Amino acid sequence: MNNTTFSLADLIALLTALLFGFVCYLGANFYTLGHVADSFLLSIIITILLFGTALGAKLLKRTSRNFKSCFIWEVVMLVLFTIFLVYFSFTAFPHYFTVSGQRAVIQSKLNASISQTANMFADYELYAESREKLFKSRLQSVAKGKLGCDSCYTACGFKHNGVLDSVQINNKIRTLHLVLFPNNYRQMKEADSLWLANTKNTLNNSWAWNLGVVDIVNNIEQNSNNSLRTLINHTTKLEKCESNQTVEFSINSKNPNITSQVDVKSHFTTLDSPKRLSIGLSIVTYIIMLISWLITKRHTRFPGLKILFGSGGLKSNSGRTIITE
Repeated sequence: MNNTTFSLADLIALLTALLFGFVCYLGANFYTLGHVADSFLLSIIITILLFGTALGAKLLKRTSRNFKSCFIWEVVMLVLFTIFLVYFSFTAFPHYFTVSGQRAVIQSKLNASISQTANMFADYELYAESREKLFKSRLQSVAKGKLGCDSCYTACGFKHNGVLDSVQINNKIRTLHLVLFPNNYRQMKEADSLWLANTKNTLNNSWAWNLGVVDIVNNIEQNSNNSLRTLINHTTKLEKCESNQTVEFSINSKNPNITSQVDVKSHFTTLDSPKRLSIGLSIVTYIIMLISWLITKRHTRFPGLKILFGSGGLKSNSGRTIITE
């Protein structure tokens, strides 16, 4: 295995470096809240640095010439490999495990937002139903008292054109209903329901959670609040004869935004010290990636460390120097 340029041990080291880099990608993607390009570039750099220094140390170890300078560079490569691995083991690599360790808390907060958003349309429909009933009651009251207050009758949009008051009332209720439920209401409700269903599936799927949770965090507040603002805009216009005390739709008068109280971004952007799991995996990575270097034998002409750094180089039995720097 050591006689080939790229051995099985080198392949294992490469795969280990790629896996380490992928975990770093996940950690960086969490920390940057979805900057995929930057996270991917970082993971590639980490993979190249780790595998490059580990492979470089192995190749320098098996050199057949320039033993002294190659040995020095071999040591440099090993030191750099160790520094790189230790550094990334305390930054991008453990952050994935830090965030994953808070998965239950993150899921709980996001599920609360999802439930609130899912109930938003049901709450809106109850609001619209109540408002239509109040409007109908007001119109019926004005119609019954038209003989005593004709100005009130006409102010509410009633007309003395021979059309029954009940028909005019139904027309006005239908107009308000169309204002509260425009043509795109059903499509908006169905689109939100589909997105929320997919979001729940992502949160409950371990693998999808790793790749999709950042998108959920970034979009759930924006998507939900966009829908909420659209619904509120439908309720701002008052029909003739509606009470001035009619209020706009709101799921929470103290907190008009869906998810402003459910801030989960801090769970992704706060770094923490490595835990035992990530430290253990980093140690395993270190050992696996150095296996190729460890099992590589030095060239048979290697003079040994004492002779290598002694004076005069390696001499033959006759006293003639055969290897010098």
